[in-house]
Amino acid sequence: MQSEGVADSLGRWGDAMSRGNSLRRKLMVVVLVTTAVALMLSATALLIYELRSYQKSWIDDLQTHARIIGQTSGAALSFDDPKPVEESLALLRFRPRIVAAAVYRADGAPFASYVDSTAIATGESLPAAPGQPRVIVDQDRLEVVQPIVENGRWVGSVYLRARYDILGRLYDYLLILTAVMATSLIVAALVTTRLQDSVVAPIRQVAQVARNVLQRRDFSLRATKTSDDEAGVLVDAFNNMLEEVGKRTEALEQSNNFLSVEMAERRKAEEALKAAARTKDQFLATLAHELRNPLAPITNAVEILRRAGHENPLHQRALEIMSRQVHQMVRLIDDLLDVSRITTGKVLLDKVRVDLQAVLNSAVEIAAPGIEARHHRLSLDVPDEPVFVQGDATRLAQVFANLLNNASKYTEEGGAITVKLEQDAESVVVHFSDSGVGIAPEKQDSIFDMFVQIDQSLERGSKAGLGVGLTLARQLIELHGGSIRVHSDGVGRGSEFIVRLPRGDVSVAQPPPPLPVMTPVARHAVLIADDNVDFAASLSSIFESLGQSVTVVHDGFAALEAAGRLRPPFVFLDIGMPGLNGYEVAERLRAQPSTRDAMIVAITGWGQEKDRQRAREAGFDQHLVKPVDVDQLVSILRTGAPAPTPAV
Repeated sequence: MQSEGVADSLGRWGDAMSRGNSLRRKLMVVVLVTTAVALMLSATALLIYELRSYQKSWIDDLQTHARIIGQTSGAALSFDDPKPVEESLALLRFRPRIVAAAVYRADGAPFASYVDSTAIATGESLPAAPGQPRVIVDQDRLEVVQPIVENGRWVGSVYLRARYDILGRLYDYLLILTAVMATSLIVAALVTTRLQDSVVAPIRQVAQVARNVLQRRDFSLRATKTSDDEAGVLVDAFNNMLEEVGKRTEALEQSNNFLSVEMAERRKAEEALKAAARTKDQFLATLAHELRNPLAPITNAVEILRRAGHENPLHQRALEIMSRQVHQMVRLIDDLLDVSRITTGKVLLDKVRVDLQAVLNSAVEIAAPGIEARHHRLSLDVPDEPVFVQGDATRLAQVFANLLNNASKYTEEGGAITVKLEQDAESVVVHFSDSGVGIAPEKQDSIFDMFVQIDQSLERGSKAGLGVGLTLARQLIELHGGSIRVHSDGVGRGSEFIVRLPRGDVSVAQPPPPLPVMTPVARHAVLIADDNVDFAASLSSIFESLGQSVTVVHDGFAALEAAGRLRPPFVFLDIGMPGLNGYEVAERLRAQPSTRDAMIVAITGWGQEKDRQRAREAGFDQHLVKPVDVDQLVSILRTGAPAPTPAV
């Protein structure tokens, strides 16, 4: 491939040489242009110098005449005898360039004058008064005024006016310079023509050989050396290059064949990696769906038992344990999906003006059960006034809660956890410190990598996790344009996570609209369609505890039949049902006049953005991911819209 490129370049060079001797023309143009530029610069400098010298000589000449006239007129002015002065001025007729002259008394009155006949014919006149001593150059006119001093006393002034024929002088100079330049260019062209053969001929021969190499693919051709100067060195270098290229051509062709095979294998590997990535994303989504399905009825069952109001402390403790573990499972599932979405660029932040103190308070509420269970001392060191950044409040609360949960998990009972908020003009820094197990120095660089565990011992127990929480936290903070790092003095000496966020545009935003007034839940007809019998039954029990009239079915056709018969204002559909899936049921319900205006809600284990988009296109009003928070259901029954999904 490299030899073909060299041959192509040489061939193009040879073709260019054969098309009208381009190198000869270029050499001629270079010499002539260089000569012309040098002559132009020299001529311009000479012209400027000559014009300045011409002007200075005229000024000096007029000033000399003025001094002579002044010396001969001093006595006449003293004796008030203008005749000798007029005779002296009359002699200026022999200087045709001087068109007017005058001698003035000390008071400025005219004493004697001379005006050329041509000046009289053109209507030129002498000034009424001489004015101050001066020299004036005005286009084609030159004026000089000098004082007359007699015995140290100023007795008058001399005025002279001359024609300043600068254009004529310039025209003469240009004619001369043009003749010189034309002659020089002709000489340069003749000399260049004589020298071209000795300079260009070897290069033309090299170009001819290059063209033949391109046409024949014969690297054994050589150019003939005719001199030992630079052209001869060029021929030697060209011949050596052809020899080297010839030696490498075969090896390069073999290498090209090998690279072609390797590129084909690499493309196959890339396609396999893309397919593996798609399979991984599909696996994670399917895993999340399959895990959420059994978690949903468990969550509902816990909620039913909680609403039953058991007074036995043992029962209450068991319910709290079940609730915490279910939430932990949901959080692990969401973390896995979030990491997958971030690595594929599918996470979009809803950045608004956020008060970090409110975000921290939300994170503390989320992490509070674990902190209280282990009797940790939590300290918050935050400014008195709000601290605003441009960010996604839900995602930031998710990051802060994750860091607080980690601090709680890896700090022994009764330990201390401190959160400190600092700010400057450009950024906000949040410190999460604990007195826990600490981190070994060799692990601090890799602590944010996927699936890395701080404690990998068999005794870690409740500290177990997937090792994606810190990876997710770093990725979310970097999406905000910030950074997160860790510091620890070693094992057993606690650790500190430092989150730095840019302030961004934190200009005052419009206040959010007031929340609607909460009203009691009215009784409605509710239709539930889900093939998971346990989930449907437990969800039905929750709705019944809220005073609703509930009908439960377990496939798509039964859902259509019940909806057409009951005309319920609220329909809760699973997506993956037998017979007809949830999307098809929603589309048909929207097409029927009796159920067109119903509130249709998807309750499913599929929670990716493409699933939400497809639900909207099918006609769903809301898309809830299992397990469902009861507050969301209550909000739908009250206002027709779900409450904000709590962070987990």
